[in-house]
Amino acid sequence: MVGLAEEGTSRATISEIAREAGVSVPTVSKVLNGHAHVAAETRQRVEEIIARRGYARRPTRRSKKAGLIDLVFPGLGSEWAREIIEGVENVAQEAGYGTVVSSLSIDGSRTRAWLSNLAERKSDGLLLAVYDLDPKQIRRIKSLGMPVVLIDPVGQPGPDLTTIGAANWKGAYSATEYLLSLGHTRIAMIGGREDLQCSSAREDGFLAAHRARGVAVDKSLMVPGDFSTEAGETATEELLALDSRPTAIFAGNDAQAFGAYRSVRKAGLRIPEDISIVGFDDIPAAEWVEPGLTTIRQPVVQMAETAMRTLLRHLDGEENMPERIELGTELIVRGSTAAPAAGQVSAA
Repeated sequence: MVGLAEEGTSRATISEIAREAGVSVPTVSKVLNGHAHVAAETRQRVEEIIARRGYARRPTRRSKKAGLIDLVFPGLGSEWAREIIEGVENVAQEAGYGTVVSSLSIDGSRTRAWLSNLAERKSDGLLLAVYDLDPKQIRRIKSLGMPVVLIDPVGQPGPDLTTIGAANWKGAYSATEYLLSLGHTRIAMIGGREDLQCSSAREDGFLAAHRARGVAVDKSLMVPGDFSTEAGETATEELLALDSRPTAIFAGNDAQAFGAYRSVRKAGLRIPEDISIVGFDDIPAAEWVEPGLTTIRQPVVQMAETAMRTLLRHLDGEENMPERIELGTELIVRGSTAAPAAGQVSAA
């Protein structure tokens, strides 16, 4: 059998060079980029294989086509989108890239026109925020020959695309565990959009926290939402109309929590004396509402910065990128939560 070392004319990949040299892919990358902390003997062995195989080194300074990165959203009206743009810009500007921001629902005929415009711009890379791509759309985007990173995608995009997201399950678990630790056992949850992966992760975390405490979940307290303020208001009205209403609400996100505030006050109730409310995201308004909203801080700006840095790693030719990078969340306790008042219905 002809071994790699004998294939003097074949075009090698970094993975093949690593395999032949008996080292890891990151070690080969360090040699190619002139990094330190590689043993002299190892460096020499790798260099010899690189020379023999005729591997074309990428320039240490990335070659830009247009100096542009495309950032695409399904909508630009949310605080979440503003923070994503801020994070991407933080890193892109430092690296010398401009950012083209688009709002687009990738569906049917509009996809073709968008891809045509993207190809004409010759953008260096693409960041897609909250998108559910089918295999055909993924193939079309890959045909442009540019690296792609997804930020908080809707579904499972497959093993070929790197995704950046937050620890939604853990965040929801922490929020629910905190309410349970205060003594609440009738905790409602207002869910998010069914097609979003983060919605199911938050619901799973909510349920897991109850299981860990041995507290039964009343399914009548789990109502749907769509992450809008209006959905939070409507869902809370439904919850407050129950014969045995909840003593706390995990609103699924901050916007729905603000809707819950509105309904609770319309009903003549007080926060947190009559009902506690927890959100998710920690958008700036969460600190300024009265009382301040207890919420899960999602590192949105950091997610966007990580996505942009990951895209730069792709542009530098780095291989074996992780399929998913997940950033941690943090419980932020403010005035919207307290222990259930004496006499409140809170039986498991």
